[in-house]
Amino acid sequence: MDIHQATQSYETWVRRHIPVRAKDLELKHARMRESPFVFLRGTFYRWLQRWAEDGAPLADAPRVLAIGDLHIENFGTWRDTEGRLVWGVNDVDEACRLPYTQDLVRLASSTLLAIEVDHFTTIAPKDACSAILEGYAASLEEYGDPVVLAERRRWLRHVAINRLRDPAEFWEKLALLPVASGTVPTKTLRAVIPAGSEPMRVVRRVAGVGSLGRPRFVAIATSCGGLVAREAKAWVPSAAVWLRGRTGHTKDNVTLLRRAVRAADPFFCVRDGWIVRRLAPDCRGIDLETIPDDRDELRLLRAMGWETGNLHLPSARDQILKDLRRRPSNWLVKSAARMTETVFRDWRDWGR
Repeated sequence: MDIHQATQSYETWVRRHIPVRAKDLELKHARMRESPFVFLRGTFYRWLQRWAEDGAPLADAPRVLAIGDLHIENFGTWRDTEGRLVWGVNDVDEACRLPYTQDLVRLASSTLLAIEVDHFTTIAPKDACSAILEGYAASLEEYGDPVVLAERRRWLRHVAINRLRDPAEFWEKLALLPVASGTVPTKTLRAVIPAGSEPMRVVRRVAGVGSLGRPRFVAIATSCGGLVAREAKAWVPSAAVWLRGRTGHTKDNVTLLRRAVRAADPFFCVRDGWIVRRLAPDCRGIDLETIPDDRDELRLLRAMGWETGNLHLPSARDQILKDLRRRPSNWLVKSAARMTETVFRDWRDWGR
């Protein structure tokens, strides 16, 4: 398949699981032309095809319950049961079983593409890949540690909080979204809104890149004198299921988060075919264009490597460490460079 055939095949498969919003899918296709970095974010299905070809030298690595669609903007903040601000991977829609090397190469490839579009400007590709590997190996060796932004990691708290949404602007923006019509998961949303919240207004939201086209709703209500919001996004199995020529209903994303070393988001769940989470001004993903200019980019990449280890280590910690020790020091930068070239070729083809 070329990129056009792969996209048509994948989107046909998605339609077997959920009703797709054609207008949002058109937006996704347009956004995929913006840059190779955005293209990578929107085409995990194609990445998996290419990985099967160009990632073959790493296919013998220990398999884990992987994040799948990992990239440098797939990290963000949430509040745990203690109300503490936590940082880590915040999108596991594409969780599936893969060699652990896949997540690392995809994270490194997204970094190289970010360097190309000037999101990262002060680091060399080799140093970036080394930082990811250092953080990843350290997490495995130390049995991981949740990234709680309280007493420690003040530098990361600065990155996360520096550009937190202004609450007034955040709620105003949500209020301006169009009221949802047609088939709305009202029962699901009402079940996750705090008891006694009234009234509940449901709006449509368009966000992300890879998930554009999937129905996405937000319930907004008043609870205890303030506004609350819960988002429901249509759940679809990982693209890995499509690649194998199947349909499926395994919720690997729930299993991955349940087993991971992390301070859990108490509002995340998969319910009645919907991925549900809390929306709030301090629950947000990384946006490389808006985080502080004085960030320590290598330190940030080490943290991303560390968090990746937090999610992998329950699957095969000892086997991964043994495998890492036998690999040459430059394996990640070489593999990421190879996959980055592949992404560039598909992006150019898509632009035609």
